[in-house]
This record gives sequence, structure tokens and C-alpha cells, in this order.
Amino acid sequence: MSAHALALEMMTARASRQPTLIPPSARDATFDLDAAYAVEAELVRLRAAIDRKTVGRKVGFANKAMWRVLKLDSLVWAHMYDDTVQFASGSLSLAAMCSPKIEPEIVFKLKAPIGAGPLEAAAVLESVEWLALGFEIIDCAFPDWKFQPVDFVASFGLHAGLVVGEPLQVEADRIPHLVEQLPRFTVKLLKNGDSVAEGSGRNSLRSPALCLGELGAAILRRSPEEPLAAGELISSGTLTESQPIAAGETWTAVVEGLDLPALTLTTT
Repeated sequence: MSAHALALEMMTARASRQPTLIPPSARDATFDLDAAYAVEAELVRLRAAIDRKTVGRKVGFANKAMWRVLKLDSLVWAHMYDDTVQFASGSLSLAAMCSPKIEPEIVFKLKAPIGAGPLEAAAVLESVEWLALGFEIIDCAFPDWKFQPVDFVASFGLHAGLVVGEPLQVEADRIPHLVEQLPRFTVKLLKNGDSVAEGSGRNSLRSPALCLGELGAAILRRSPEEPLAAGELISSGTLTESQPIAAGETWTAVVEGLDLPALTLTTT
């Protein structure tokens, strides 16, 4: 099946709000990351045709322990769009989603491109304008949430929405402090006031800053014509296990050890 046909199928599956799509990897054993990113690029083109612009990228599988099992040599990514990203307004509608889950993440806004090669956290943060706590909302068109990394890439990276909290400006004199904080801070995720998950910055490739650097390098290796650029928003991988969400719930993420306020979201 062509990248165009698969992209149309992914868009139709999302619009149907039913997890009925057979993963591409289950249909074709030769469907690889090159094919998956071709579908992802076609999704970008199709969405641009209806005036939807990309505003950044999100990562997946930001856990090196999983790479050998999944036969990956890096994390994977997909684009985010101007109609899927919002700054915290207090509420988010789930009406267009079929089986959404929530993930607390660190979100970065770039002020400069990310260079190639292995980068120390401090060098990565020199390209960052601000960082914030965010809620990544993921949704899956595949039954029982069963898929491979190639299916993730070809299906919008499961991206359904991103809610961005209050930004913290990354000024030069703050970078050494952030380098120390980002691997060590902890986060608690609460549903209707009850703690349901805990995590830390180490869950995002040992540090969200290192995850951002790995993303920049991985993109340059695979798609040098489309490097991470100034102005992009980057959602850097979940800090806890994903949690199912439904309308009528209140979700709060609280961090300790990082100078970011709590983020609260009500679902409708």
C-alpha cells in the first residue's frame, strides 16, 4: 500500500473514533521505519492541504531499555499541529478521541536549531527559549493499544493533543541549575485528587534535555532536510506510565525539584 493510501486510512481511522485499524506492521512484514516516516510526511502534506500547520514534534520510546527489544537504534517522532496544541486553559474536550490516555511531559520551545552529534545537556539547553510542564494526550486507532514503533510513527505518533503549562524562561545563568534538576526532579500525577502515577526526569532518556538532544541528532540522521528549528515546540516523552482518561475528570501534575508550577486539566 502506498504512503498516500496509508495516510488517508490513518486519517479516516482517527475521524471514525473507533480502534479498528489493523497496524501496518501486522499486514506487511517489510513495513519499516523508512516506510513509516513516508506515511508521516504524507500526513503532514494532507493536513497542510486543509490549512493545518505543524508547530513542533513529539517523541516516542524515549527509553533505551526498550530499544534492543524493539530493534530501535534511537527514539522515534511525529509532528504536532496548530489545532492539537494549546496553552493551559483549564479544560480539554475528548469528544474526537476513541481511547485517550494522558502523559505528563516536559515541553521545550526552541530559539535555535539543535546541532548534530551527541550533545551535553547544557549545550542542548542553549538552544531552548523556555520549558514547561505539559500534558500529552495520546490516542490509538489500533485495537487493545497493540502496535510496533513503525505503526506509532505512521499513525500521528498517537498524538491527539498537547496542553502546555506556564513556561519557565531558560536564561544562560539558569542552565547549570537546570542541567542538575532535569534528571532528578520527580512528578506525581493525580486523578480527581488521588495519586495514580509517579515518575521522574530520568524516565525521559535520563533527562528531558538529553532526550531533546537525541531527537535533534536522530532527525538530522534520517531527515537532514528538516532539522529541529527555532520556534518549534517539542514534547520530550512521558515521565510516568500513560493513564486512561475520560470526560468529567480532573488531572493534575505536580513536580518537585524543578521550578515549574503544577498543571491541572479538566476533561469534557
